[in-house]
Amino acid sequence: MYVSFITSPLSSVWPINKIYRMVTENIRKLYMAIGLQKWLYGTQVGDSILNQRLGVEPSDEKPNGLGLADATYISWLEEHPSALTSFVPMMSETKGKQIVVFLDYDGTLSPIVNDPDRAFMSDPMRSAVREVARHFPTAIISGRSRDKVYEFVKLDEVYYAGSHGMDIMGPPLHVKSYDGKYQINTLDDKGNEITIFQPAKEYLPTIKMMLKELRKRTCGIPGTLVEDNRFCISVHYRHVLDQDYGLLEEIIRDVVSEYPNFFHLTRGKKVIEIRPSIKWNKGDALVYLLDTLGFSDSTNVLPFYLGDDKTDEDAFKVLRSRGHGYPIIVSSVPRETSASYSLRDPSEVLSFLIRLARWGSMP
Repeated sequence: MYVSFITSPLSSVWPINKIYRMVTENIRKLYMAIGLQKWLYGTQVGDSILNQRLGVEPSDEKPNGLGLADATYISWLEEHPSALTSFVPMMSETKGKQIVVFLDYDGTLSPIVNDPDRAFMSDPMRSAVREVARHFPTAIISGRSRDKVYEFVKLDEVYYAGSHGMDIMGPPLHVKSYDGKYQINTLDDKGNEITIFQPAKEYLPTIKMMLKELRKRTCGIPGTLVEDNRFCISVHYRHVLDQDYGLLEEIIRDVVSEYPNFFHLTRGKKVIEIRPSIKWNKGDALVYLLDTLGFSDSTNVLPFYLGDDKTDEDAFKVLRSRGHGYPIIVSSVPRETSASYSLRDPSEVLSFLIRLARWGSMP
């Protein structure tokens, strides 16, 4: 509608900026009428670029309307509605079912930061996760090492799956369908029985050698950070100069090529990861944890999965294929996803978890 409007004969009579503001004002009124005013004052990313392309002069006034970037996001919300505004109808499906909550860490429970070692969880977020875990089984599934995620979260009430699910600390097994050589039953620091499952255990010695080699060969590229996530290696390049990126990627590929068919590369937000080539991802970790909780092939369970990264799509797809559960993507921009619902950022994740905990506390 917008493109056809500005290319109509009116565009030869009316100034382009007047047409632009009239269209966005009409869109703003429409979404105000249907209760989506929250997003009308949100992210203005891309507006300045868009204005330049349309020839619209920048305004000194505070934006109180709807930019086209916001309009695109709101259009995307039609397919992936906010889990906050949809909370009540979502929870109406939980009657008679056990809620199980799965959470990514970076970008979901904590904001994305320049220094991965400073991706701290806020105290309010920690309290919200603790309250959710009081009422529902809760697990954090992260690409970080399990120990590192625990250092950030510091909650004994939740289960942890590190290295994209290749290092799981879960409940005592209720099923015996997984290879015993990859899992052990043990006790945690408080004497509670737990199960440790590590399907990539035999790769660990090679990963350690690769880690040493990568750190040696990339130390001359400023801004490179090679992170040991135990069963995978994350090479962060957020601070690497554009002209150095090609060399960095070449080094990573050279190191991986020394172990053909055993490792592969995946990509995230300003990070390249080296992972064992086994059929295991966050979706498999979700299924494993549901099984160990006693919900194998159960229709009496309703899983929630909140995540922001490409690697979380594997878990979203699992919930979609199961036909029940709520995959929720955390994103402030439109993107291709298998998630059914959305939240903008960790602040909205916090609001959602608080509401979920309150729901769980209701008699």
